[in-house]
Amino acid sequence: MTKNQVEIEYCTQCRWLLRAAWLAQELLTTFEQDLTGVNLKPGTSGVFEVRLNGAVLFNRKAAERFPESKELKQLIRDLIAPERDLGHSDR
Repeated sequence: MTKNQVEIEYCTQCRWLLRAAWLAQELLTTFEQDLTGVNLKPGTSGVFEVRLNGAVLFNRKAAERFPESKELKQLIRDLIAPERDLGHSDR
């Protein structure tokens, strides 16, 4: 089984650590057997970017909004375990 790494880069100037940590908790809870970890990477200039194995999954500036937990779970699931049912996150 391949293990996957998520990285959440967040803006320290904007105080987005708690948002990043909450998303990390959600992802680790959902994908506890599939992820090697979720790294929180401090950044600046309004960055909030989620990457899976180095590939950008979500960029706050490009989307002009923050990602929803459900949305990130679906994006990650589709890439690492497309057969998995996410329960209420799939509805």
